Amino acid sequence: MVIDLITIFPAMVEAALAEGVIGRARTRGVVDIRARDLREFTSDRHRTVDDVPYGGGPGMVMKPEPLFAAVEAIAAERGPASAVVLMTPQGRPFTHAAVEGLSRLERIVVICGRYEGVDERVADVLVTDEISIGDYVLSGGELPALVVVDAVARLVPGVVGDDASVAADSFADGWLDYPHYTRPAVFRGRAVPDVLVSGHHGEIERWRRAEQVRRTYERRPDLLDRAVTTADDRKLLAELRQRNAAAGVSDRKTDGQEPGDERDD
Repeated sequence: MVIDLITIFPAMVEAALAEGVIGRARTRGVVDIRARDLREFTSDRHRTVDDVPYGGGPGMVMKPEPLFAAVEAIAAERGPASAVVLMTPQGRPFTHAAVEGLSRLERIVVICGRYEGVDERVADVLVTDEISIGDYVLSGGELPALVVVDAVARLVPGVVGDDASVAADSFADGWLDYPHYTRPAVFRGRAVPDVLVSGHHGEIERWRRAEQVRRTYERRPDLLDRAVTTADDRKLLAELRQRNAAAGVSDRKTDGQEPGDERDD
């Protein structure tokens, strides 16, 4: 996979990309990820990348010329991008489904916005996807872009050493992850669940799945309709709901949703 990040702070991006799983994958040549300095694609002696907004208002807007030049230069060097992604609070939510979709692409360009945003002609002409990592605003698109790159790259075969670890991640099949424990078996009076030291692999797998269902029901009921369920999962969900009802506790809501109710918006 080839990913190019266009930014005015390449050193910030490179520092993060040099470490951990992604850094090792880059060193081994499993992924080719580069930070591109937007100022290198300017044409004036001041290397200007922003200007005042038409119509007035606070802040500055990223100019279209350097961004067009950067995307076109990258395409000439490495081939046309499969997707040009703009990091913006106005984008679609970044979900596991979005991660999987991007991970199947060969070449991706990610634009890190700054200031009040980018000239809309960039979004209209160059960009194929706009992504947001949450309903809040950061000072720039570098951190969100790194989130996207990390999540996408780790699904590329060979990036993470144990493919089973990726398959068991939260959201991989719609469920939150199960609890994890390591040594010591007892720490400050709290012991590892007996089933995990029983050596009974079937019981361990059943316990882990039950914990996934319980955690998702209690913490993220909005995910239930999209989760991949089995008959045992549905039986456990029914038991959890009955237990809450018997205790006089209503199902938890997320953003006004009842568990199992999915909004259309």
